[in-house]
Amino acid sequence: MTEHWTPASWRSKPAKHMPTDYPDLGEVAKVEQTLRGMPPLVFAGEARQLKARLAEVSEGRAFLLQGGDCAESFKEFHADNIRDTFRLILQMAVVLTFAGGKPVVKVGRMAGQFAKPRSAPIETQGDVTLPSYRGDNINGMEFTEESRRPDPQRLIQAYSQSASTLNLLRAFAHGGYADLHNIHRWTLGFVSDSPQGARYRELADKISESLTFMQAIGVTPQSHPSMHQVDFFTSHEALLLGFEEAMTRVDSTSGQWYDTSAHLVWIGERTRDLDGAHVEFFRGIKNPIGMKCGPTMEGDDLLKLIDVLNPQNEPGRLTLYGRFGYDKIEDRLPRLLKATKAAGRSVVWAIDPMHGNTLTAANGYKTRPFDRILSEVKSFVEICKAEGVHPGGVHLEMTGQNVTECLGGARALSETDLGDRYHTHCDPRLNGEQALELAFLVAEKLKEDRLSEAKRAVAGG
Repeated sequence: MTEHWTPASWRSKPAKHMPTDYPDLGEVAKVEQTLRGMPPLVFAGEARQLKARLAEVSEGRAFLLQGGDCAESFKEFHADNIRDTFRLILQMAVVLTFAGGKPVVKVGRMAGQFAKPRSAPIETQGDVTLPSYRGDNINGMEFTEESRRPDPQRLIQAYSQSASTLNLLRAFAHGGYADLHNIHRWTLGFVSDSPQGARYRELADKISESLTFMQAIGVTPQSHPSMHQVDFFTSHEALLLGFEEAMTRVDSTSGQWYDTSAHLVWIGERTRDLDGAHVEFFRGIKNPIGMKCGPTMEGDDLLKLIDVLNPQNEPGRLTLYGRFGYDKIEDRLPRLLKATKAAGRSVVWAIDPMHGNTLTAANGYKTRPFDRILSEVKSFVEICKAEGVHPGGVHLEMTGQNVTECLGGARALSETDLGDRYHTHCDPRLNGEQALELAFLVAEKLKEDRLSEAKRAVAGG
């Protein structure tokens, strides 16, 4: 990988999970050319800011909360859905910050998370076989020949929806909605009557009391803008490299290449081949980047990938998302942590407890049991601590909507409940109540660790 890099050099490498069956490749080229002329969705300075925040995570001084839709859709694009997911991330971040005593870096799987790699390229229903649904920026979910035909114009629609989503997110983040004084107003309607709603209100009361005291001594949103607004970043799996190439621009300040489709992009478990197109593309962009690490990943292979993706060992450059499954993490994660620690690699270790815990219920719904998700998160924190590595964060597929897609949680959703509000276009998501419950449980672990560290510091002093 010492050869010269360009935004298009990935085209000489084998590419996986990208559509090759567009009816008119000339139209694809025209769409990509159009995208090259579109304004950037994010700016290089914002990406550098996120990298600096992730550097703090890698050094144990902050925690990463990354979450959002499995796959965004055109049909469910609505300001209320964006607001609800943003609000849920704010709620979770407050819970984690209050318990862990560390700032939380907030990153949404939003404004670009459309395409999804699929296990099979085709789908059969009855006597009909069609291409699989691969995300709204490629084809449609309806099981018809016309809908499942890849359409490059969908890339333009995805760009436009991402731009609108980012516009609204920036307004929420910096326009006063995220002011800590609004903490009581952030409670989602369907969560308010739940056990998590009661716990959240109790926490909100404590924070409100603290804010009243701080205001009395002159600490106000005017003197400390971080009380009035938040930094919120976007991310997605950069699967369609033609789109990502078109959005990659030279930063006028640094002269370096940045993928302006999102602040952070990641490589999936299925596309992290060392000699593949995705690794080739990622090695050249200067954004903070991520990579999924599943149960087949070995320590030596991981180190080779790190050498290519982060050759300068820059803090905050590379986030590794473990996604093993609750029954495999204790066997697989320790050896990867040992490998990166022994080699002195500066990375953020986070956990994706969703993808390794998917199953099909007896009634045919794809689902994820909440207890398995929680088990993998707990194991992640405990294993990291045992290995002397900072448990840097969580990466969740979740929504602020009142869906019934994951089993369990405080309301003990059962298989018979799944059909009530099963709205996902791809994989099952935690609803707001389940996500907030998970945040409280993670917060308890972080609080235990914080108190243990404080006791050790006192004893050592």
